[in-house]
Amino acid sequence: MPTEASRPLPGHIQLAAAADALRAYPFACWHYGDSVGFEGLLAASEILAEPAYGAFAHGFMRAWAARARPFRELDNTAPGHAMCLVYEQTGDEQLLSTAQELASFLRARPAIEGVYAAFARAPLIEPCDGSPLPESERVLLTDPGAGVFVDCMHFDPPFFVHLGRITGDDELVDAGVTQALAAVRLLQDPRTGIFHHFYLARTGRRYGYGWSRGQGWALLGLLDVLELAPPGHSGIAPLRDALLALVAGLAATQHPSGHWPAVVDVPDAFLEASAALFYAAGLARGVRLGLLPPEVRAVAERAFAAGLETVDNQGIVHGVSVAVWACTKRDHYLALPTGPPVPWGQGPILLAAAELCRGPL
Repeated sequence: MPTEASRPLPGHIQLAAAADALRAYPFACWHYGDSVGFEGLLAASEILAEPAYGAFAHGFMRAWAARARPFRELDNTAPGHAMCLVYEQTGDEQLLSTAQELASFLRARPAIEGVYAAFARAPLIEPCDGSPLPESERVLLTDPGAGVFVDCMHFDPPFFVHLGRITGDDELVDAGVTQALAAVRLLQDPRTGIFHHFYLARTGRRYGYGWSRGQGWALLGLLDVLELAPPGHSGIAPLRDALLALVAGLAATQHPSGHWPAVVDVPDAFLEASAALFYAAGLARGVRLGLLPPEVRAVAERAFAAGLETVDNQGIVHGVSVAVWACTKRDHYLALPTGPPVPWGQGPILLAAAELCRGPL
């Protein structure tokens, strides 16, 4: 959390500093968290009337497009939806062409229960609190097999739907909607609306129920697909049902501070700052799009106010957990350390600020 010596500054200055900190981040081209980071940079250009942030995003993506081949497994984390936004702003045909090649590569991956596998070997780790795993789970560390992760709801589905819409490729749009529907079936709890973090093909089990930032990835991904897909698409109704169920689960678990615990149904877990900012962006957007009832905006505003209080005078969002990787033991998610500025903290505050500034459609 910010110290007394680094109390938050007024909003506009805070947001500009947050955008500068995000632009300074050493993006790996590509990795988990990049999608919301680059979308945050594009939002910063909008709300701060400063084209340099969007220009940075375009330049970074254009450089990637020049050396993208051969594609690799981690390219499934590429900020495809953000690339489509940049193409719409710039008309960069090289970027569009490479995005199309990337989509073809991603669609050639094997699927697990209808969802493209993020990793042939899921990145499982020991619990970060040092507690032991049962032997049945310990053996998975050396041979976990392939997995599906909730983060990817913010990657493939929005990218495919957006790219298909730009290029007039209805099959690609269908592929994106189908991916979102399959992820909902595999990872969302039908009773609570809350998502699990991941699923392993080897065990046929889901893990990491209620990881709070994971709900943010699902929330933003669902909203992207619902906004971009044709209104008459058969997948719209079930995806909106999934969205409403998730939002009901989130509204019921908001902490009095406006934050959410690191695991949403564990009230005494540490408060994860990135969750409040993800949710502020998503909930406000859902109301603006007419997908969520107007009263949800108050939840978003409380969340944004809470998130803004975590920002210091260098624009750093504090209280954001480091990369979680994946663990079969739920206690792992309750003991995650927080760390330096990361895209999944800096990006959401800019998205949320931009969304709260926009009026209804």
